[in-house]
Amino acid sequence: MTGARAEVELSVDATVDQLWEAITDLSRIGDWSPECTYAGWLDGWREPAVGARFEARNRFPNGLVTQVVCVVVAADRPYSFGWRVFGGSPGTEEHFATWTYDLRPGARQVQTVVRQSFIHGPGDSGARAAVRADPENAAALLQGRLDQLRRNMTATIEAMARDIRSRSI
Repeated sequence: MTGARAEVELSVDATVDQLWEAITDLSRIGDWSPECTYAGWLDGWREPAVGARFEARNRFPNGLVTQVVCVVVAADRPYSFGWRVFGGSPGTEEHFATWTYDLRPGARQVQTVVRQSFIHGPGDSGARAAVRADPENAAALLQGRLDQLRRNMTATIEAMARDIRSRSI
């Protein structure tokens, strides 16, 4: 599972700066994401910087709710924002996922190409637990999760872009 990857790339009608502001406004992620219901900065952080920490809560279709701690690993305004996800303390555990948004100007002035990626890390995760519980279906379980992540990434980016457009009118 380590290294399993899901990625989407979309062109959206928003500037790189507008999209950066949306992506890094953690207070809004629950408005857009089908899975992440909450995110908020920790330790007095208010904006992305390498080493900054935030918490997030996720709700899954089966009703499971999880809380994770994330550590920012990329914060190159306005082009790249990335973080590692930990189920507990980042100081004592291995991360179980790395998420990244990469932004670049699109073909038109008010357009951005956004690539969002997920890479499964070495740490323990819900996906690993599902595979341990049903090893005969490991490949299908992993593929199902990666497909779900791609759908969720697409839905989140599209919702952000719609929100940006609605505020720009």
